[in-house]
Amino acid sequence: MSEAARRPGTGTERRDDAAFADLVGPFRRELQVHCYRLLGSLQDAEEAVQETLLSAWQGLPSFEGRSSVRTWLYRIATRKCLDHLRAADRRVRVGTPLRVEPPEPSRTSEVAWLQPYPDDLMDPAPRPDDVAVTREATSLAFVRALQLLPPRQRAALVLRDVIELRAAEVAAILETTEESVTSALKRARAAVAAARPAEPPPPPGSAEERRIVDEWLDAFSTMDVPRLVALLTEDAWVRMPPLEFEYQGREAATRFFTVMGRPGRGRQRYVVTRANGQPAFAAYERDAVTGVWHARGLHVMTLAGSLVSEVTRFEPALLAYFGMPRTLD
Repeated sequence: MSEAARRPGTGTERRDDAAFADLVGPFRRELQVHCYRLLGSLQDAEEAVQETLLSAWQGLPSFEGRSSVRTWLYRIATRKCLDHLRAADRRVRVGTPLRVEPPEPSRTSEVAWLQPYPDDLMDPAPRPDDVAVTREATSLAFVRALQLLPPRQRAALVLRDVIELRAAEVAAILETTEESVTSALKRARAAVAAARPAEPPPPPGSAEERRIVDEWLDAFSTMDVPRLVALLTEDAWVRMPPLEFEYQGREAATRFFTVMGRPGRGRQRYVVTRANGQPAFAAYERDAVTGVWHARGLHVMTLAGSLVSEVTRFEPALLAYFGMPRTLD
């Protein structure tokens, strides 16, 4: 490590900035994904990364190189995330008002806040042996399951099983013992395992994945409820965070789509994208008077085998993170 990078106060400011950027730049993207896993929010993750880099800059003179730069940055980022989770001003559920009163839900969600994560912000070239692990560790099911864990269990699981730090390193980051880390991992692994789909999804971008998505969009465009329900697994979930209503099973999904597929629903247009390693699409509805297409939401699909095991609709405001506008001409 150069002396300029180690001591931000020496040398020219421009050289120090460049040295620091070179030092932390290779880790910035993975740090943001790490913070997203812990916080369940892309917005909160961005804020935590900014705080992490500021703390790293300020603490660089005291960094003695006893651990790798990567581990050092993960230590700072994890602690910033834990600070966020302890804060009393965590976001409350506030969603866009629905134009139709939804039917009685199967349950109300225990997850207070969850947002999707654009695939374009993930590691563009993971090692071949990391692809499957990375996909599962960024899936909505995994991130949602993490949000139900106590913060320190959450951090222990991600640091040990996803980031693959040694137990001693995890204990040092969490300022606890290796025995406590092992105990936390046992409980966390059991909780997360229960959230895994019964069948693996088709490979990303495969002909089978495209077929399922195309069939869903075709049925969704006309709100053909029987066709939509036939594409669902028997225990499928329909969710729409930050609203807390959740619907499980084909019968509940039938009620939901029948009510929400209201009369007078305008023409639909879809733009396909990817989120959390899963197929997704932005839904736009045409205004009959102006002809403008207005965004109605971002839908992320979870596939299990040849069926859909979950559809999660997110707020239109999140489309900006996917490079999509709120309106189309």
